[in-house]
Amino acid sequence: MQCWSPLPLPPFIIRLFMSNNAFVFPGQGSQFSGMGQSLYDNNATAAALFDQANYILGFRISDIMFTGTAEALQQTNVTQPAIFIHSVIAYKTLVDTTPTMVAGHSLGEFSALVANGVLQFEDALKLVSIRANAMQKACLLQPSTMAAVLALADEKVEEICKAIEAETNEIVVAANYNCPGQLVISGSIEGVNIACERMKAAGAKRALLLPVGGAFHSPFMNSAKAELAAAIEATPFATPLFPIYQNVVAKAVNDASTIKQNLVEQLTGAVRWTQSVQAMVADGATHFTEVGPGKVLQGLIQKIYKEAVVNGIN
Repeated sequence: MQCWSPLPLPPFIIRLFMSNNAFVFPGQGSQFSGMGQSLYDNNATAAALFDQANYILGFRISDIMFTGTAEALQQTNVTQPAIFIHSVIAYKTLVDTTPTMVAGHSLGEFSALVANGVLQFEDALKLVSIRANAMQKACLLQPSTMAAVLALADEKVEEICKAIEAETNEIVVAANYNCPGQLVISGSIEGVNIACERMKAAGAKRALLLPVGGAFHSPFMNSAKAELAAAIEATPFATPLFPIYQNVVAKAVNDASTIKQNLVEQLTGAVRWTQSVQAMVADGATHFTEVGPGKVLQGLIQKIYKEAVVNGIN
């Protein structure tokens, strides 16, 4: 294994440290086979953190990340810790990181909380593992699903979901406000199927089921809240070094007790990513750096705020 030494910073890195830069961290869906391998191979600090993560989790998640199949990586109890580990290690191996604000998409909030000093790596990883397992158990209690709705106004999607619940008692809610024209709904299989047909009839370009284990960010995750809440209460949370824009409130939060509450509410509440990015822009963010696997958030941010400068570090 080669030891890592700092290299000259590329121009975009220099620019981001001289601006109001928001660091953002991806959520479930950004995983890929081989994730984190280059960090492990070229950075001694990263390798030590991967080894620590394996010890904390009690299995060699690094092996699954580096060489596992897509199917293995899609298991919730693997996916969530894997994305968290990759994101945080990528952040910790940066030189002189000075974001002015942070945010994370769903699971990514835990990565963001390590970046802004609220959580220690080992504590956050334990919480992520507990969260993933609790969500997996909730998925097994009752069949449920999610679907992406494209090119239909948020208000119309919300209206259709409410009408279906009122008419059929099937649960279906707006779950992920990813960017203008891309909203994910979540709920019972029947409710989501009805919603997809009505969304297309209302003018949606597409309304397609997603390959997920269950209805995340919906009432179907209620059973996971007590377990996560207990774990969060038993975990030290420090005062943030800089604001985190949390999903359920889509605004800056600086109070540790409020951060805890929002993390629990996020299990059943919507990921208001569009609104969170808009709030960061309103508060002065000009550059957005996605830290972790993939480029999903970079694409979403450019659709939310076309003038943003976006970069990725993985």
